[in-house]
Amino acid sequence: MHRSEYQPSAVLREQGPLAQAFRDTRALTEALVQPLSDSDATVQSMPDASPAKWHLAHTTWFWETFLLREHSRGYQLHNPDWPFLFNSYYEAEGARIARDARGMLSRPALNEVLDWRAAVNQEMVPLLEDPALANLIALGISHEQQHIELLLTDIKHALFQNPLGPAMWEGTPHAPTGSNQPMDWHNHPGGIGLVGHAGGGFSFDNEGPRHRTLLEPFALADRLVTNGEWDQFIADGGYREARLWLADGWAWINAQNIAAPLYWHEERQFTHQGWKIRDPHAPVAHISYYEADAFATWAGARLPTEFEWEVIARGQDIAGSDAAHDPSGGNQLDGAVPPLPTGGPGLFGDCWQFTRSAYLPYPGFRPAEGAVGEYNGKFMSGQVILRGASCATVRGHSRPSYRNFFYPHQRWQFTGLRLAKDL
Repeated sequence: MHRSEYQPSAVLREQGPLAQAFRDTRALTEALVQPLSDSDATVQSMPDASPAKWHLAHTTWFWETFLLREHSRGYQLHNPDWPFLFNSYYEAEGARIARDARGMLSRPALNEVLDWRAAVNQEMVPLLEDPALANLIALGISHEQQHIELLLTDIKHALFQNPLGPAMWEGTPHAPTGSNQPMDWHNHPGGIGLVGHAGGGFSFDNEGPRHRTLLEPFALADRLVTNGEWDQFIADGGYREARLWLADGWAWINAQNIAAPLYWHEERQFTHQGWKIRDPHAPVAHISYYEADAFATWAGARLPTEFEWEVIARGQDIAGSDAAHDPSGGNQLDGAVPPLPTGGPGLFGDCWQFTRSAYLPYPGFRPAEGAVGEYNGKFMSGQVILRGASCATVRGHSRPSYRNFFYPHQRWQFTGLRLAKDL
């Protein structure tokens, strides 16, 4: 089976920083699937998740469709039948296989997909230094980095379905590394905050336009809620007390028989290294918005708004004063290693943090022209915003203005919570 090593090719190593980022991202994707068999990479555990092989192929389809097909003279599709298989949701690109049927794609095999990736990588070399394509290439890199995180969380969910509890990575288990520090608070006096991406670097279209927002005095916790604190919530009957829950959340936990975070069983939790004893000091992960909101109510606090989170992440005390926290901090993904929340310092890393904000457009938002305009805008309905980054987020991919979003019941991602309160 063809396997890719996580190291630069001689050709790409000679090019500029955008080419380097392209090479690093493509190589990391392939390095992460090295422990997987063809069967591992083909299985689909639920409609919200996709097979690892599909992620490998879809990210390649993106480069072939939006870069090579449109901008490489004379380029011929690697296989004209594959766009139907690996288009995700782009209506402008035509018909596609149903999302919940992606696990039925036993063909092409994993090695064929990896060979396709290698061919597309080589074909992309002449385009990587074209200034006219820089923004589109940057979008493609960030798109693939998003799929790296999805790949990791999707394969974790798939392996969890196996009664044997198989590990994606064997070896020495992570020692407990969470912090037992008392919770402290970042206080903010309120006022006018500036939020949204200010320019000067890549951002997704949903991060702007930059605009003002009015904030009442508030405080944001300086760390995430831990497993040990969640154990207290469970012991106090948190999953049995209707008054703590939003109506939809109460209906959901009863219909789905939810009584703990995903991947918990007694004192253990399932990880990419199989079943491990749960660290009480590590951040709680794999919870839904409903669970996060119920815990916050139980704790006598609330979830932050996305704008409260952002002004603290930017270090804003008054409008326009940015002394941002370092987005590269925290336990984000550095290479082909098992992701695990550790409770590191800072607002970024470990777990995506639920806010109480709905995923809606900013004032003046306009989707981009063409098919790439479908990237974010059409999903601005019924979802909630998360901020920060997770241990499965590629380091450097997040920033204070980054807006992640999921439906309230979803919890297979590394999702946690940071409390807020009114002052």
